[in-house]
Amino acid sequence: MQNLESFFDQKFKGVTLQPPLFNSWDIAIRFDILNPLLTIKDSDDLEDAFQRSITLYDEVFRDEDELLVIADVRTTEDHLFLEEPLKVYRSYIKQQDVLDKLRHELIPDVCNEEGEQLVVHRFTLGCKKKDIRYEIILREICYKDFGEVMIQLEQKPQSSIEFYFINLTRGIIYHLYDGPGCDILALKKEEIQFLYESYNDWISEEERNQIDSVFANSESIRLK
Repeated sequence: MQNLESFFDQKFKGVTLQPPLFNSWDIAIRFDILNPLLTIKDSDDLEDAFQRSITLYDEVFRDEDELLVIADVRTTEDHLFLEEPLKVYRSYIKQQDVLDKLRHELIPDVCNEEGEQLVVHRFTLGCKKKDIRYEIILREICYKDFGEVMIQLEQKPQSSIEFYFINLTRGIIYHLYDGPGCDILALKKEEIQFLYESYNDWISEEERNQIDSVFANSESIRLK
């Protein structure tokens, strides 16, 4: 299975895994996961957002596709999270043999306003769709409730977590972010053209003109 570094060097040159992904690549669609006509008054609104996120995920990832799942946890260098960072992901991974493939990398980041050094714990897992409980992850993003992960991080208000799902087989990146919204990038326009057509009413109105300029016609575009 292709690793993260070679995949980006060969396929998505110049893209950095950090929000907002939509602005870093031409062939991209931004979806409003929470219906912009709704206000978050109760769990039904968030359930609607969760159902949208699951629908898009199932469209992008097929059972046979090779995936990379990346979790970036940003926190302070001295946080107790360092003591046993892998344990918070066990609830997301179904089998121990798959968990054993999880790679952990510590990446230095900037200092916060208090002068504390921030770091990014990057967890990378090569897997198939069936290997992870992606429904739990997507629900936690939509509901802003990361369970055990946030219990570990809650003492540091600067702490955050981002999940990125990469389809190595089809050359697609899926990022559901706090908002909630969803950025989907593709190496080839035809891989996500059907998303533009099938879920057009979910597209973010703020970026609609830019997205229409790419997907509303059949002409190829020049990559950045």
